[in-house]
Amino acid sequence: MTDPNAASRPTQAVILAGGQGSRLRPYTDDRPKPMVEIPGTGTPIIGHQLVWLAEEGVTDVVISCGHLAEVLQDWLRTADLPVRVQTVIETEPLGRGGGLKYAAARLPHPDRAWYATNGDIWTRFSLRDMADFHTGRDAVATVALARPRIPWGAVRTDGFGHITDFIEAPPSTFEINAGVYVFSPAFAGLLPERGDHERTTFPTLARELRLAGFPIPQGAYWRAIDTAKDLTEAAKELAALGR
Repeated sequence: MTDPNAASRPTQAVILAGGQGSRLRPYTDDRPKPMVEIPGTGTPIIGHQLVWLAEEGVTDVVISCGHLAEVLQDWLRTADLPVRVQTVIETEPLGRGGGLKYAAARLPHPDRAWYATNGDIWTRFSLRDMADFHTGRDAVATVALARPRIPWGAVRTDGFGHITDFIEAPPSTFEINAGVYVFSPAFAGLLPERGDHERTTFPTLARELRLAGFPIPQGAYWRAIDTAKDLTEAAKELAALGR
């Protein structure tokens, strides 16, 4: 049976991999953050991202590189990649918005929608569903929304002030930008040459009701790898999930 939404879903993506990852040192002393391996997997973060993108129908990826770009490029040359990959190197920091614009100029189909993701995100959810959500709301940009677990235990009380329960690392009550996006073709032209799209382009689109938020489904895995503790926690979580 033919899927009526298939033609509108992106087959191309940008990965932002230019950050220095200072909070993940010493792991990032000799490699960019997306090249850090999750303990127990033997594969860098970006390797898992490329597999996920391929599983979701992506065929072409542009990676925006910066810090220690040659390490990432060397790995790409020898890895068995599930998608076609090209890299662009920021000779000077452009910010996330500028980096997206710079990389988007190299996408093979500028007249079609595209995905984007930060290079330090470890996740699995349906990008196809997110693309359909984006199309259904006639949005220019759609942001994946996550509820990360807070790093402290929480306390539940009754109306009289008695403690009734302790909850270890509960999910946040707030949704955050999960660092995964769907963009319509027009979005690239709205990005700044330098700077952060979250402080420029996104607020403008939000005021115009052209920015959508897709909640990552409950039970889907998501984690940003920012610190050494995140690496350890990700390894534990993946072991528990049997991955």
